[in-house]
Order: sequence, then structure tokens, then C-alpha cells
Amino acid sequence: MGGAPTTGGMTVDIWSDVVCPWCYIGKRRLEKALDGFTHADSVLVRWRSFELDPHAPPERTGDPAERIAAKYGMTTEQARRGQERLAMLAAAEGLTYRLAEARSGSTFDAHRLIHLAAAHDLSDAAEERFMAAYLCDAQAIGRPEVLERLAVEIGLPPSEVNAVLTGDEYGAEVRKDEAEAAARGITAVPTFVVDGRFTIPGAQDPETIMAILERAWTRREAA
Repeated sequence: MGGAPTTGGMTVDIWSDVVCPWCYIGKRRLEKALDGFTHADSVLVRWRSFELDPHAPPERTGDPAERIAAKYGMTTEQARRGQERLAMLAAAEGLTYRLAEARSGSTFDAHRLIHLAAAHDLSDAAEERFMAAYLCDAQAIGRPEVLERLAVEIGLPPSEVNAVLTGDEYGAEVRKDEAEAAARGITAVPTFVVDGRFTIPGAQDPETIMAILERAWTRREAA
């Protein structure tokens, strides 16, 4: 998914976080929509940074359901049922979530590495690997040693990965994405912006996404 568009192509900017269960579902649904979109080869998918918890430590401890319950003012049982519903929706997209075992933490470094990956045309691979690691494999996505291993797995140069994780490279790019999200009024993810003008909030079904892609393409051709 993604890659450089041909001349006259359009963009799909996706604000997401790698610890967001809906974002991985949304990624799969976008992929399905693009599979059926005639002009998919002319679409550039750009992953944009969004931190659901900018103040998170490298790894949080305790029961994820209890944290969700405290954050949203619900009971732990309600939070667990919500996790179960999400897992069922994910399963319909071929994903096996392990939300009860999730090891959440800061995603700032993950987003910085995704920007590095974009420089190597591997941003989609980075998003895919990081989301799978956290949501399906219960890996601590905020830990530098975990991120380093995952980033190298997708083909990023170890020396560049290490330089990012031990320095501040791409931090400005993450903050720029987040500032643009705020300017656009984006407060939840995933949010898809097609061709800079058509916004798709949430993990909509492939048919809805397809309809927006078609509408954006038609408007582009008519311009």
C-alpha cells in the first residue's frame, strides 16, 4: 500500500497511532478499498503521526482494561467487553488482537522511526510491523530495544535506526504532523484525508472509503 504515485495521482494522509486498535482495522479496510480502486497505482499513502497519550512512559504496568476504565469513566467489566468487541471486529479483518496482554507506552519513538522508514519507502511496512507487534504480539512498543529489533526486521539500516533512537532525529516531523492534526481539528484516529480535502473519520467500511476515493478522483479530473 502506498508508494510513489504516477503523474496526476492523489494522496491519502492517515493520522494514526500504532497502539490504536481501530487504526489497524482501518488500515486493513483501506487496503481492501484500494484493491478495488481502478486508480490505486496513482495513490500515495502517507502515514502521519498522532500520539494518543503524549505523556506515556516507555511502558505502562497493570491491567489494560483497568486503565481504559479509569480513562473513560467506565467499569473494568465494560472495558473488557469493549476489548472483546474490538477483537471480534479485528478478527473479521484477519487480525488476532491480544488487547488484554497489551504493553502500552510512549509511541513517540515509533513515530520517529516511521518517518525514517518513509525516507526508505518503508513507512507502510513500519506501520504494519509496529501495529502487529503491539496489538497482536503484546510487545512493548515504547521500549527502544523492541523498536530497534522491529525496525531492522523490515529492512531499515541498523546504524540509522540506532541514530534515531539515541538522538532527536525526526522529532520535529512528528510534532509537525501533530500540529497539522490540531489545525485540522483531528482529535481521534484513524483519520484519513483524501487529496487534502475529503476527510474520512474512523475505520469506515471499505465501500465508504472507496466512494470517497472515487469522488476525490472525479473532482481531481474535473479540475
